[in-house]
Amino acid sequence: MRTEQPQMIHLKDYQAPDYLIDETHLTFELFEDHTLVHAQLVMRRNPARGEGFPALALDGQQLELLSVKLDDVDLTSADYELTDSHLTLHPSAEQFVVDTSVKIHPESNTALEGLYKSGSMFCTQCEAEGFRKITYYLDRPDVMSTFTTTVVAEQHRYPILLSNGNPLASGPDDDGRHWATWEDPFKKPAYLFALVAGDLWCVEDTFTTMTERTVALRIYVEPENIDKCQHAMNSLKKSMRWDEETYGREYDLDIFMIVAVNDFNMGAMENKGLNIFNSSAVLARAETATDAAHQRVEAIVAHEYFHNWSGNRVTCRDWFQLSLKEGFTVFRDSQFSADMNSRVVKRIQDVAFLRTHQFAEDAGPMAHAVRPESFIEISNFYTLTVYEKGSEVVRMLHTLLGAEGFRKGSDLYFERHDGQAVTCDDFIKAMEDANGADLTQFKRWYSQAGTPRLAVSEHYDAEQKTYCLTFTQSCPQTPDKLEKLPFVIPVELGLLNAQGAELPLQLADESAAVDTCRVLSVTEAEQTFTFVGITEKPLPSLLRGFSAPVKLQFAYSSDQLVFLMQHDTDGFNRWDAGQQLSVQVLQALIGQYQRGETLVMDLRLVEALRSVLTNPELDQAMVAEMLSLPSEAYLTEISEVADVDAIHAAREFARQQLADSLYDELLARYKANRDVSKATPYVAEDEHFARRGLQNIALSYLSLSAKPEVVAATLEQFDHSDNMTERLNALAILVNSPFEAEKAQALASFAEHFKDNPLVMDQWFSVQAASPLPGGLQRVQQLMEHPAFTLKNPNKVRALIGAFAGQNLVNFHAADGSGYRFLADLVIVLNRLNPQIASRQLAPLTRWRKYDSARQALMKAELERIRNSGELSSDVFEVVSKSLA
Repeated sequence: MRTEQPQMIHLKDYQAPDYLIDETHLTFELFEDHTLVHAQLVMRRNPARGEGFPALALDGQQLELLSVKLDDVDLTSADYELTDSHLTLHPSAEQFVVDTSVKIHPESNTALEGLYKSGSMFCTQCEAEGFRKITYYLDRPDVMSTFTTTVVAEQHRYPILLSNGNPLASGPDDDGRHWATWEDPFKKPAYLFALVAGDLWCVEDTFTTMTERTVALRIYVEPENIDKCQHAMNSLKKSMRWDEETYGREYDLDIFMIVAVNDFNMGAMENKGLNIFNSSAVLARAETATDAAHQRVEAIVAHEYFHNWSGNRVTCRDWFQLSLKEGFTVFRDSQFSADMNSRVVKRIQDVAFLRTHQFAEDAGPMAHAVRPESFIEISNFYTLTVYEKGSEVVRMLHTLLGAEGFRKGSDLYFERHDGQAVTCDDFIKAMEDANGADLTQFKRWYSQAGTPRLAVSEHYDAEQKTYCLTFTQSCPQTPDKLEKLPFVIPVELGLLNAQGAELPLQLADESAAVDTCRVLSVTEAEQTFTFVGITEKPLPSLLRGFSAPVKLQFAYSSDQLVFLMQHDTDGFNRWDAGQQLSVQVLQALIGQYQRGETLVMDLRLVEALRSVLTNPELDQAMVAEMLSLPSEAYLTEISEVADVDAIHAAREFARQQLADSLYDELLARYKANRDVSKATPYVAEDEHFARRGLQNIALSYLSLSAKPEVVAATLEQFDHSDNMTERLNALAILVNSPFEAEKAQALASFAEHFKDNPLVMDQWFSVQAASPLPGGLQRVQQLMEHPAFTLKNPNKVRALIGAFAGQNLVNFHAADGSGYRFLADLVIVLNRLNPQIASRQLAPLTRWRKYDSARQALMKAELERIRNSGELSSDVFEVVSKSLA
């Protein structure tokens, strides 16, 4: 914690390290009330930094220095300088060895960075700068070293001792203790270091690589979770095979391990050979995890495994390049999930999330480029911009270069930079060199913040049979106040005739039509493309597959959107047309509500969704997505001034109208799918996800009727489902219903049944925290007193506080400001317990400019109260100060 203003770090100030570490030898002596860490660093002066021997400043925080040696000579306090953040030595040789011993206290480490205890288990989280809380080191990603690690602990308490790489040796020690040594032969930065010690069970399997090597696979969990690992193991094996087939990447160690940890700030961590996972991202079985959780586990297992190449073998030079590994790997895991499940539905879900949350980030005080120019606390830059927008940037490269060209580029990138710490420019250069392309202008996606707007106008000339599309791109001002130059925006499109057929596409300077779907590259502030041989005015299907992360503006009428919903061959654009139509309908309702008029629904949306609901040829997952109205959060994001009450009232009215008008069709779909569910054992596969998804959204609409037969069906689904997907949906319906007795009984029985399962109890918290019924804040405050809740566990905080502030907009934004005061109070407490989690919970308050003047004043006052509350972590200080700037 600090009271002085933290220092801003700038990309332009990057300098290579003065010294390098070739070998790192670590010994950990684990005790219940402290840990001793002995480090031996085999170092040399960096020849790239010129002559002389500058001071060597090793990073270190919250360490008690016991001893230090330089080339086996004991140093006294007169031989070095020691501060709260550095140990500075003065070497005088080209090569030398530094030995240190320190004492640390993982048992009291509530920030969950460095070495800490989760329950009875020791574990680590070193990304981004946690290793400096373990020992004195050059804690930066461009210092790469081989690691040999020995862990010593009491054998009875900690029979399993793990670290990176391959196991080297193990054996008993004195006084009931034992030891294990691990060797990682691949050079890595300290942020990829990992250690685990605990009483763990494991699920084992093997994988045979494409060169016929056998790799041991192990997933370690606490004993009560041993029956929840098989889905993660299956996902891991699929990931390994997919990475070989799609990218030619083979695993390189003899063993690959995953450990599930209950207390973890992030989703998971790709430490070399020893991935440490938040338990929510690895444990899954039908009775305790929803379909969405199964898909999330599969995606995160894949993501962390793919990092072995895109992040570990080739890592980032500095933290400004974070998207080099994260954006690329999110794109890779998205490709994988699309191949494993429904490609269209995966794209829909990714884009819906991006538009709702990353676009809001781009429009807020924390807006930054995919490769930011500066930061105060790097933990604040594990953002949707770095991950999701970074992935979209890589996706655009894939679109522009084609699948074959992109693979050539990635092959060259891995070959050229294996074992190196590199930059986003190096990634782009490999893509350029492999394809003979010039991507200079494209790189603006890495350096310019904000979401571009792409306005499109049309002109049809019947005599000339030409159709012109004019694209005008712009980008709103962001906090950096930098001028925005034109981006390269790939626009995938098709043109439909009056029967819905796709027209051949020939540009004015071409001799023949190329295809019926093609990609135009918009590179200028204003640019016109003229299609020839167009015999009737077409309807454009623009930005197919969401080919660029932009806000598209084209004056579609409601009838045109209905037409696209029915005829577009691009599944994403069929869904998107439905979303645009829904937005038009909802915005009209919002206006009616604000003017005090009687709400009247546009029946074109009802009939369009009726045709979707009764179309037996549509994928059921697609039907479920199309039935989902835009969320309140998305409607907030696209509002100039968000009227929370009007948005909630309009959306609830629309849901009720759809439920009443489509009751028979919804009931038929529900009954058919529920009958199959009752007769079919749970399977975590795409077809089954689709059936349950449509079944659940149908029941959610039907429940708005409050008819006895629907209440009975909901209770039947809650009581007799063999899986969490159906049971939790039924519970959510009851929680949001007026049936108090049934609600209370369901909540009580659910909590009693799952009281010993922390992850399921998190879902129980979230369902109640997200309920928009009156009294939301009081319910959350009561739930904080529940014995299953603790502020020290990030999953609990996200499940209860995060769900309330992020999903329950009508209650969080109560006009009296009570929701804002509640969140600010918690951030002040969390600031001392876990700064990373504190700063991430702040996001809803940072968007205070989005609301009416009264709410703005209330939200801003709470941010000021946090700022003035005393010693702030750099994490919280940065978010609050930028929000108030």
